[in-house]
Amino acid sequence: MEAILFEEFGGPEVLRHTTDAAVPVPGPGEVRLRVAAAGVNPMDWKVRRGFLEEFFPTTFPAVPGIEVAGTVDAVGEGVTGLAVGDEVFGWSTTGAYAQYALAGGNLLPKPAGLSWEAAVGLPVAGETAARVLEQLGVREGETLFLHGAAGIVGTIAVQLAVAAGVTVVGSASVSNHAYLRELGAIPVEYGDGLADRVRAAAPRGVDAVFDAAGHGVLPVAIALLGGEGVADKARIVTIASVDAAEHGIVYSLPEQDAERVRGWLSAQAEGVVAGTLRLRHAETFPLKEAARAQELSESGHAQGKLTLAP
Repeated sequence: MEAILFEEFGGPEVLRHTTDAAVPVPGPGEVRLRVAAAGVNPMDWKVRRGFLEEFFPTTFPAVPGIEVAGTVDAVGEGVTGLAVGDEVFGWSTTGAYAQYALAGGNLLPKPAGLSWEAAVGLPVAGETAARVLEQLGVREGETLFLHGAAGIVGTIAVQLAVAAGVTVVGSASVSNHAYLRELGAIPVEYGDGLADRVRAAAPRGVDAVFDAAGHGVLPVAIALLGGEGVADKARIVTIASVDAAEHGIVYSLPEQDAERVRGWLSAQAEGVVAGTLRLRHAETFPLKEAARAQELSESGHAQGKLTLAP
């Protein structure tokens, strides 16, 4: 089968395209998918570079990718609720950059009106956005500062928060300000003086901070909530700042309750189909161009979700 493999850590050049990889066989509790789309995430290139070995050990040769959308092609022993021909999306257990991939229980039915590109754009970003907003406990009438609001996670988080009656001040480059206004956020520019610009946009103050971009923003977040003496640092959550513990800030990790995640993603998928939730798709690459897709992801300049099509 067609697949992308890497056998050592390094840059995009270590990714190798092959057409003779072995087709995986589903074991007990697994299904095999004929992959229609694979998502490209920052996690993918971080794994490729060896940055996440402490958390996600790699066995070579490895197939990159965790987000997958496709059609059930074979069903392993003990699987219930899924059958050959079902269209699904979720997480792969064997790597998604391939013609076929295995998955366990982390799959959801794809609504008929949801495109493959949209479906594969939901698992990581949708779960992350819903999880962090729940951890922050933002409520109707409050104000949230979302750092990195125009990114894939930020796009979903802004819309979920605004729909809940939350005022969102979002940081982004000036080129993304019109986009954030369309989503319902108040845009502010990155860089020096960020705290002052957020205060000007939210004169009544900020109740919570969602850091989706990092780049040293945690001192700004703490200042916005009252300074180092702020009593409730739990109202600051990051998914991007590796120095979170040094500041006493929560670094959010994926939700382990599968049913809760399924509920979040099912509602978001329905929202996309209904037109009440907007996703931002940047580009779909042929599978053989996975290295170019990861290079763009690593550059930080992708304007939306990157996907691969076997």
